[in-house]
Amino acid sequence: MGQTLILHNARIYTLNPHQPQAEALAIRDRRIIAVGETHAIVSMEPNAERYDLQGGVVIPGLTDAHLHLEHYALSLQRVDCETDSLEECLQRVAHRAAESPPGTWILGGGWNQNRWKAGYSSASDLDRVAPHHPVYLSAKSLHAGWANTLALRLAGIEAHTPDPQDGRIGREANGEPNGLLFEGAMKLVEQVIPETTEERLVEALDAAQQALWRLGITGVHDFDRRKCFAALQRLHAQRRLKLRVLKSIPLEDLPHAVALGLRSGFGDDLLRLGPVKIFADGAVGLRTAAMFEPYAGEENNRGMLFLDAEALHEHGRMAVSHGLSLAVHAIGDRAIHEVLNAFEGLLKEAPAQAEGNLSLRHRIEHVQVIHPQDAHRLGKFGIIASMQPIHATSDMAMTERYLPDRAAQAYAWRTQLQHGAVLAFGSDAPVESPNPFWGLHAAVTRRRRDGAPGPQGWHAEQCLTMKEALLGFTQGAAYAAGMEHRLGMLKPGYLADLLWLDIDPFTCAVENIKDILPIGTMVDGEWVYLAR
Repeated sequence: MGQTLILHNARIYTLNPHQPQAEALAIRDRRIIAVGETHAIVSMEPNAERYDLQGGVVIPGLTDAHLHLEHYALSLQRVDCETDSLEECLQRVAHRAAESPPGTWILGGGWNQNRWKAGYSSASDLDRVAPHHPVYLSAKSLHAGWANTLALRLAGIEAHTPDPQDGRIGREANGEPNGLLFEGAMKLVEQVIPETTEERLVEALDAAQQALWRLGITGVHDFDRRKCFAALQRLHAQRRLKLRVLKSIPLEDLPHAVALGLRSGFGDDLLRLGPVKIFADGAVGLRTAAMFEPYAGEENNRGMLFLDAEALHEHGRMAVSHGLSLAVHAIGDRAIHEVLNAFEGLLKEAPAQAEGNLSLRHRIEHVQVIHPQDAHRLGKFGIIASMQPIHATSDMAMTERYLPDRAAQAYAWRTQLQHGAVLAFGSDAPVESPNPFWGLHAAVTRRRRDGAPGPQGWHAEQCLTMKEALLGFTQGAAYAAGMEHRLGMLKPGYLADLLWLDIDPFTCAVENIKDILPIGTMVDGEWVYLAR
């Protein structure tokens, strides 16, 4: 039995409704063993190791319930294309080209054509700044790519290359490819990029978990693919993984998972299998999210529906019958409607799991624009609303532009709470920053970090309280992972994941929430990060 560690002299928000606040807690063998007043906790074990938190604030560790861990880890090493102008992005590519040997790939991501006056760029711009390097830059949404001519040539993309079934190649008026690749067409270039070795990815993931600890992230739900899972297993075997990871299964690997007898929840408290990830549509920014009505100014564009209810039902039946839960990416109102229809059909086949009593934790990822007639159905069927508050503040201008008559139904967290849905909050990093305090600020204020659109926030009726928002990053995420009985609050028997803060998110001015950074981050009773 290990030594007891006592944290004291703190204002502790436990999120335990039966003991909301405390002054001290005791930890032994990775778990909390007692929570209460300082005198009572200190006197229970006079020989325990004591750690004075100097009047600071303690909250449970925060989980990012939707993150692309491999993409995030590699993005820390690639060209950052999230700029306010096309020219600045091109300058960054030119700088990387100047320091890279000719012929090596230049990779980056984060560009958002909606922030650039000129809108989309083309291969010719990249050719100008990097003529001797293949260049491939993914969009902020991860639903589009931008390549130069050399990269297109290496991928075999030319005027006569047909569009893949689930994507589109951007073209000039004469049919020549213009360097833009949408949805499934991105794979044409991505498959010729030299693969990152597993050894390099292990080191990138180790660096990424350290970056996440500094932000207050103690766990993630990862939606990248097999290579990431293999690298995480190596990191775990080396006893270097100290970030809790729920690992999704790509749809293309569903038959393999079934053949091996894998089930959601397999693993341990650090690395475990989660849901099967399925895409039902695209993204609003690229106008590929599947909508019932056309996008403003595009009367023939209702987005792209990748799978309808019937197809989703078939995949879902195979997964559910073998103990695998589902996580379906659905952003547009039509896509969400089709996904809910599929879930309803699955529940009719398993009535014992109906009406919110699902043994498998199914979820819809993003739920960005839901039709009012469907708003109650996630709560009714027990489907988790896996949403990203920071998307609302990043996307509000774009949503007003493309979906002006549907903006009131966008990013509707409070509506989902009112209908009884469990909220699990994340960031979609590297699409957005994984900083959870930026996410909490967005959830509470519906304002960008610069204060826009004003004091009331964007559709302020959807604002959450700090406790409601914090539950999305703690208990909601724990529930989605099937770990709600040992994660998400600070109470005896729970795993000792927590943050030490010097700003109280419950009492500070709301505009200061975004500035919070942990003094310390603890996972499994161990300080994995200390700023002092």
